[in-house]
Amino acid sequence: MKTIQISVKKREKLGKGETRLLRKQEMVPCVMYGGGTNYHFYAHENLFKKIVYSPDVFIVELDIEGEKHKALMQEIQFHPVTDSIIHIDFIEALEGKPVIATLPILLTGAAIGIKNGGKMRQRRRYLKVQGLLEHMPEKLEIDITDLDISEVIKIGDLDYPNLEILDPHRSMIVSVVSSRIALKGMEIEEAVVEGEEGEEGEEGEEGEEGEEGTEGEGKETPSDGGSADKS
Repeated sequence: MKTIQISVKKREKLGKGETRLLRKQEMVPCVMYGGGTNYHFYAHENLFKKIVYSPDVFIVELDIEGEKHKALMQEIQFHPVTDSIIHIDFIEALEGKPVIATLPILLTGAAIGIKNGGKMRQRRRYLKVQGLLEHMPEKLEIDITDLDISEVIKIGDLDYPNLEILDPHRSMIVSVVSSRIALKGMEIEEAVVEGEEGEEGEEGEEGEEGEEGTEGEGKETPSDGGSADKS
């Protein structure tokens, strides 16, 4: 698993007012838990972009004013309007203690069903697993070489050493369907889309009549993360 180092500063004061102040300065309030002590800290938004806007999972080495901890990112909150990062939760990764991580799936090989004219459908791209940090891979590889038409790979079919998969074992990850079934599915989707577009058109005509009475009324804009604050 890839590692990245981020230097952060402790939060001396907590509360919504202080949180808003940090966000106005493009700082991201964070919390780290799981190790017995909760740590509240912050850093500039730019320092987190590499781990947030990436399909990869990172071991984050946090330097909290000289105090170093290993952690995994658990939850990210975004502003509902600007889509900026407004809060991040980390879980501390302690030696000998299992952690939970959501890892990306990597399909390998060329499925025999695709060579025979089938179409691949992938339902899941990430899996939630539990294990020791040293056993966590960067990606969960799944070999689809022997996957033929009408065959599927479910979570219960997978086995990774030293890792426990926490997602439902009956859930499908990937399958190969015949071209005819795939084409029929596309036709159904297109019909649904066309139906929705027709409904939107009818609603739009009604909406134009009602807009005259409401013209000039103000529209509320969400504040910078008011309801999503974590102190």
